[in-house]
Amino acid sequence: MDCLLRCSRFFPVLVLLAMLPCRVHAQDQLSGGEERALARDIFQQLIDIDTTHLTGSTRPAAMAMRDRLLRAGFPAADIKVIGPNDHYMNLVVRYKGAEGSTMKPVLVIGHLDVVEAKRSDWTVDPFKLTEKDGYFYGRGTQDMKDSDAAYVTSFILLKKAGWLPKRDIILALTADEETGGDNGVQWLLKNVPSLVKAAFAINPDTGGLLLHDGKPVELDLAASEKIYADFQLTALNRGGHSARPVPDNAIYEVADALGRLERSPFPVELNPLTRVYLEVEARHEPQEKRMLISKVLGPDLDQAAAARLSQDSGYNALLRTTCVATLMQAGEAKNALPASATANVNCRIMPGHSPEEIRKRLVEIVDDVKMKVQYKDDSGALFDHAPTDKGAVPSALVPQLMASLRAVTSATWPGLGVIPEMSTGSSDSVYTWAAGIPTYGVSGMGIDDSDDRAHGRDERLRVDAFYTGVAFTQRLVKALGEQ
Repeated sequence: MDCLLRCSRFFPVLVLLAMLPCRVHAQDQLSGGEERALARDIFQQLIDIDTTHLTGSTRPAAMAMRDRLLRAGFPAADIKVIGPNDHYMNLVVRYKGAEGSTMKPVLVIGHLDVVEAKRSDWTVDPFKLTEKDGYFYGRGTQDMKDSDAAYVTSFILLKKAGWLPKRDIILALTADEETGGDNGVQWLLKNVPSLVKAAFAINPDTGGLLLHDGKPVELDLAASEKIYADFQLTALNRGGHSARPVPDNAIYEVADALGRLERSPFPVELNPLTRVYLEVEARHEPQEKRMLISKVLGPDLDQAAAARLSQDSGYNALLRTTCVATLMQAGEAKNALPASATANVNCRIMPGHSPEEIRKRLVEIVDDVKMKVQYKDDSGALFDHAPTDKGAVPSALVPQLMASLRAVTSATWPGLGVIPEMSTGSSDSVYTWAAGIPTYGVSGMGIDDSDDRAHGRDERLRVDAFYTGVAFTQRLVKALGEQ
């Protein structure tokens, strides 16, 4: 799961939003049982369709949503189910605005695909929406068929009510986010850019509503995110019999390199967005952490305070580029010296830096001319050089968007603060930013700070959080269309 700012003149807006009080009571204002039933029915239909890459497909889900939108009155010409092949199909629907409007469209992106889930690992069927104990269970209940259902529901309800926006609103539910492939948002931008061209985009796959014991705490607006990149370290050896060990064992060489990596954190980097976020977060922390954050934000960065604050994995990810070993492979037999050993190093790179910069830094950290440090792309291919494109630096927040978001948040959770953040994860926002479409991550689907189960076993979402999230989404769509 997972924030941008270019211009200092937007700081007063950010600070004002961040300082809003956090005493809240959710206002679920879906007006009737029929609307709630529609939202639940759409949610169930999406969860019940297997959209994993190994055993499923996004095409049935895209077609099912297309059929619902057609029945709601959307012209067939405004709905496209399109993609590189039948396995990877994207749904793009355009809610047409007032005729003659010169306002640029707003784009909403979300993904239909989900990660795999084994029935034996779950207490319920992951591909069947199950409601029990106040929760909806199923693969995609958090990531992110809840938001997909909310936007489809909102489009249908607003269309049936005869609402006409001042500008076009485009909803793109895509096929290939979870594997980082190019069959989803990236494919649309490359092959049919006119379908998704917009003034700015909303991505409910990042940012969002944070709950604590079911109570809303803050609404995070992801306006930037780190770049995802994988690198492979490879050590080669002549191999041999395990009865005659040699000092340059390939496994030991890779292990030594990973040890050096662990002991060589990347430098602390603060940008305007993370500064504001840290200032707001400090208010909710115990005194010791408040003092550490204050020293990190001071005119002269206190490196000792930064090191202590970085012991918290969340703050560590926020403060710097991180690289960590995630996979290792070595050896051919139990009684043979390995002829090679490899390790995958996964990096989340701060905005403003390129994967090639990080690859070169890894070479310096490894400090072993015999070891290869190569970039690994999404297909698994290895390259001696990495992409040189730098991650998008924080973009300016659109004042109209911020005003709408503030009003919608207040209507849903009176008094709740909106806090800008840099997502430490990665999402499809990287593609829209690269295409020149400022993208902002926000979702009204509340997830408890202690119950993040995206990609995990027994993924679930509070029932009341879902319906309140649908109400938030409907208000946001209407606000975006009436700017």
